[in-house]
Amino acid sequence: MISSNITDHMAAGVALSVDFDSPEDYFIFIFQILFATTTVLLSGPVVIAILATKALRLQNRFIFMLNTSICDTLVGVSVYYLGLFDVQEGYPSRNGTFNVLPSLLGINILTFLFAQFDRYFAVCHPFIYSRFITRQFVIGINIYCWVYNAAHLLARNFLPLSKAIQMYVFSIVVFQLIVLTKVVMTIKLYVVARFQLERDPPCAEKENKKESLRIIIFVVISFLVLWCPSFVNIILRFVGGRGLTFRNEATNLFAIMARFNAVCTPAVYIWGSPALREAMLRTVWGRLCPRCKTR
Repeated sequence: MISSNITDHMAAGVALSVDFDSPEDYFIFIFQILFATTTVLLSGPVVIAILATKALRLQNRFIFMLNTSICDTLVGVSVYYLGLFDVQEGYPSRNGTFNVLPSLLGINILTFLFAQFDRYFAVCHPFIYSRFITRQFVIGINIYCWVYNAAHLLARNFLPLSKAIQMYVFSIVVFQLIVLTKVVMTIKLYVVARFQLERDPPCAEKENKKESLRIIIFVVISFLVLWCPSFVNIILRFVGGRGLTFRNEATNLFAIMARFNAVCTPAVYIWGSPALREAMLRTVWGRLCPRCKTR
């Protein structure tokens, strides 16, 4: 009865993503709510902790974490629309957002790539890194990720439909090259973490480098595992005409997997960085739960 009232209420506007005609519909709807809430509760505190902690803001690696966590928080908020309502992004679109909400994930793709190069130069070429890769430069790189994504999105929305689809497919192919670069860099970073750092004498700087490399390696691996099926399906659909199609974003398994990066990434950050955990405990959870500070 409750579901029928909700459906009747939404009939005048955008319909809900499911009809509540089967147990699967209830599972999908509840899953999307839990998914969105979990994402916001994981990535949001990471954003607050980094912004509120000067010691973290001064480190380049945490600036990259901040950028991806802002994106992940917005992705979580977007699921309240993409996952709960009858929305189909892409081509063709239905009740879409002109691809604005799905494009948030594209910002993370570029950010992860630049973060990999950042960690590589920080470990393998520390003198060059300390001289040229300044905090202002890293902030500029992260801003560039947003500007590039916005420019690409505007171009696609103002072009004729046929040209927009061609540009969309071309961007997916380009992203495949980025993915290949990320794979190569991940292998390189693993080799650096496994062999080069082991030869360095024990010190706090060595532990920080090992921590940052471990985080970026795990983050990129989870990204590749969760994103690649969506990339492959999009290419098959638009190039070969053989990909899978779904009723809407809430039932699109590949899109859900891609958005699941917004849960995995902040979880890896929290798991891999004691400094971030301490900052979150002090600035977020400690204020919400005073008992947590004493533990």
